[in-house]
Amino acid sequence: MGENRVAVITGSSSGIGAAMARRFAAEGLRVVVNSAGSEAAGRELAAQLPDAVYVRGDVSDPADARRIVRTAIDTYGRLDVLVNNAGATRFIPLDDLDAVGADTWRDLLDVNVIGVWQMVTAAAPHLRASGAGAVVNVSSVSATRALGSSIPYAVSKAAVNHLTRLLASQLGPEVRVNAIAPGLIDTPWYAEAEEVWESSRDWITANTPLRRVGTPEDVAEAALYLLDAAYTTGDVLTVDGGRHIV
Repeated sequence: MGENRVAVITGSSSGIGAAMARRFAAEGLRVVVNSAGSEAAGRELAAQLPDAVYVRGDVSDPADARRIVRTAIDTYGRLDVLVNNAGATRFIPLDDLDAVGADTWRDLLDVNVIGVWQMVTAAAPHLRASGAGAVVNVSSVSATRALGSSIPYAVSKAAVNHLTRLLASQLGPEVRVNAIAPGLIDTPWYAEAEEVWESSRDWITANTPLRRVGTPEDVAEAALYLLDAAYTTGDVLTVDGGRHIV
């Protein structure tokens, strides 16, 4: 499957991004691991993979976004896959409107929306040159339902869904653009909100057809599918254990 293809995966030092890096590498892709922080973890992951490189960079910074892409080109001479996994959130109850200030909106939109835009525009010429370029944006089920870690987070992911469709309409036929909308996934984010996580885990386990929460590996498998789904673009693939049908 790999055929020497090169993938940039933003926000891949842990959690979903790290699972994607491992899964892609197992299929023969060469991987650019990235994080805005957690440099030691990112370098360690890259060292564990058969052909990977690490680059520290914040996708919300336009210069960093270009440098992340440039690392792929300078190292491997090509770029075939871009996964926009880097994200930010705040755990704020949806009914606590007073707790959400303008700074929260700016912080989340800068990473979750503008960061995606900056990575795609930096990568687009190289993805087009690949001849079979693919972009996978990581969204959330909160993009389409009245739930999520906070209102700004959910709104930012709704923007990612529509941005995915708009980019797919403009970058085809050379580049396919899709998104994944995970449900509740067991990631390091929830270590910061243990009480929220435990109550959510119990509820999801009881009310989801597959009777469990998701793992980063579940999302990585979905991303892997989208890399080779040759007649799929502009789609948002839900990965939530079937919760959306209940």
